Amino acid sequence: MEESIICQWSVFRSILAILQWWTFNVTVIIVNKWIFQKLEFKFPLTVSCIHFICSSIGGYVVIKVLKLKPLIHVDPEDRWRRIFPMSFVFCINIVLGNVSLRYIPVSFMQTIKSFTPATTVVLQWLVWRKYFDWRIWASLIPIVGGILLASVTELSFNMVGFCAALFGCLATSTKTILAESLLHGYKFDSINTVYYMAPFATMILAIPAILLEGNGILEWLSIHPYPWSALIIIFTSGVLAFCLNFSIFYVIHSTTAVTFNVAGNLKVAVAVLVSWLIFKNPISYLNGVGCAVTLVGCTFYGYVRHMISQEPIVPGTPRTPRTPRTPLSKIELLPLVNDKLDDKV
Repeated sequence: MEESIICQWSVFRSILAILQWWTFNVTVIIVNKWIFQKLEFKFPLTVSCIHFICSSIGGYVVIKVLKLKPLIHVDPEDRWRRIFPMSFVFCINIVLGNVSLRYIPVSFMQTIKSFTPATTVVLQWLVWRKYFDWRIWASLIPIVGGILLASVTELSFNMVGFCAALFGCLATSTKTILAESLLHGYKFDSINTVYYMAPFATMILAIPAILLEGNGILEWLSIHPYPWSALIIIFTSGVLAFCLNFSIFYVIHSTTAVTFNVAGNLKVAVAVLVSWLIFKNPISYLNGVGCAVTLVGCTFYGYVRHMISQEPIVPGTPRTPRTPRTPLSKIELLPLVNDKLDDKV
């Protein structure tokens, strides 16, 4: 009887963790799109910088003030030698995501972001010369095919937004790969990641945001009918972005790797549906098919990676590599479908 209650509580906790993760993730995406489209605040560098500032403050409060998470200590030298390069790529990744969100619909942007597994595998193969099982390459076919179909049939196609989303995938893959070499020896969770990287990202982005978007923001403030209400929404999106990182930490520790993989792809489908209901962007039948094929392909890719990771190692037989420093666990599967930690600081 006691085991049954524990099992039921575990299931309920997993469902609750997934739902709150979906809520924060979809809300951040929708609010950001609302800022760019409805509020006409077309300044992605500034929006990203506000998110970094809110996340820096939030990380400090959670770790230093409330002490909800223990601080992972990093040597001062390692902060500049390891954390700073990661923060730079991390900053580029977030900015490109917001740039793409300004120009293209949420549905198309989320579909392109699902290209991340393919770019990660190709980069590891080209740069690090890593071997991958043929099943990995085969599982990428529906992802690539679905994205091609969605791109060709996208009714609101914009080249700037498309390129930003595509290069964002490359930035995500680069960050994932660099993390294996730069952050070895440190077992970072999402909160400590924000604590260390968000201040660096703020420092990197603040001056470009002021120089490139400062005059435009002043003009926007002078002509917008309700500037202070709009600013509250913009800063609220920053707070929600930090809460998203906390929700990621909770869902990772409440679900299995396979559940996390499937829930991540269903989350994309939920984001696409909610954004369509709110913004009414036109979606053709073939475009919807392309998006669906991509999401199914991502789920299949995660399943293949998980199955290969569970196979016993036969001496003399090459297999999909994993960094010796990285334990075989759900953490390994985080970047395989979509780098969840990248999405929205």
